Amino acid sequence: MPKWVTMRTSIPALALVLLAACSSANAQPYHWWNQPIVPAPPPNPNLKKLPLISVQGNRFVDPQGKTALFRGVAIADPDKLVGQGHWNKELFAAVQQMGARMVRIPVHPIAWRERTPKVYLHMLDQAVEWCTELGLYIDLDWHSIGNLKAGLFQDPNYDTSLAETSNFWKTVAEHFAGNHTVVFYELFNEPTLFSGRLGRMSWEEWKKINEDLIALIRAYDAEKIPLVAGLDWAYDLTPLHIEPIAAERIGYTVHPYANKRSRPWEPKWDEDFGFAAENYPVVATEFGFTPGEAEAGQNNEYGKAIVKYLEGKKISWMCWLFDPDWPPCLLRSWEGYALSESGVFFKEAMQSNAR
Repeated sequence: MPKWVTMRTSIPALALVLLAACSSANAQPYHWWNQPIVPAPPPNPNLKKLPLISVQGNRFVDPQGKTALFRGVAIADPDKLVGQGHWNKELFAAVQQMGARMVRIPVHPIAWRERTPKVYLHMLDQAVEWCTELGLYIDLDWHSIGNLKAGLFQDPNYDTSLAETSNFWKTVAEHFAGNHTVVFYELFNEPTLFSGRLGRMSWEEWKKINEDLIALIRAYDAEKIPLVAGLDWAYDLTPLHIEPIAAERIGYTVHPYANKRSRPWEPKWDEDFGFAAENYPVVATEFGFTPGEAEAGQNNEYGKAIVKYLEGKKISWMCWLFDPDWPPCLLRSWEGYALSESGVFFKEAMQSNAR
């Protein structure tokens, strides 16, 4: 058979092959060149149901300029809660019954990667919906511990990178822009050098990282309040005396656990972070205690001291953790959300100080 005849008779067959290939691609759309983008949040008529919280001087305020002093709790990572069967509106209702007005949601880098941003954002959308219905505000926390500049972290669960951190906040800011329920973007849980074990990073370098993250976030979402942590596991804010973050309308975080300083605590708290509350909004986004432990003191002494101190300084606070697994635990058991001794203490503290 002549060659040209072979070619002519092959054209229909070739077309069928190409059509089949396209159909196969359409049936399995997960190729690098047509990966689905992270979805937009679903239409939400309650997007602006809660009053917008903003920064005015050293205070968080509502639209009428009234000071908003937040008291609340942290929950465990949604990935953990989904896996254990405890991710539901009832969890957030139990938090509300504690007297909380704010929920801190920690997002671990490993969970963000393994769940994928698409699936993880769906979980966060659920949290936002439940919290809006219950009148609770949200602090979203990128929950890593270590040296973001060096890429060295305290535990594999916290492993991330500056690129991943930037992409996380880009994705989250674009997704939750315009939503009043999400108030805080806590940029990085606990920066630490671990006495040099995690490399070197100066305050100037950490300051620049946060300023870049804030600028990135505000390209997508200008309303949320970025929260910046000091070094030493989010404890030391003394660099603010000389070099505060070069950004307006932000807050600072502190994690004033009892073991950070010996007693008497109050004068040292003044030196390390309390002074900052005179000029900037400050939030104690993580602290807690286990009664009877040496660093916590007996009979809730530390608990009484730190709550009194924070309230006196008008520092918002969120205690750790509404969970029976990750200490210090506010729960003894998932059954009936049974409170531990410290859970009972913080419930009373939230309810009495809110009056």
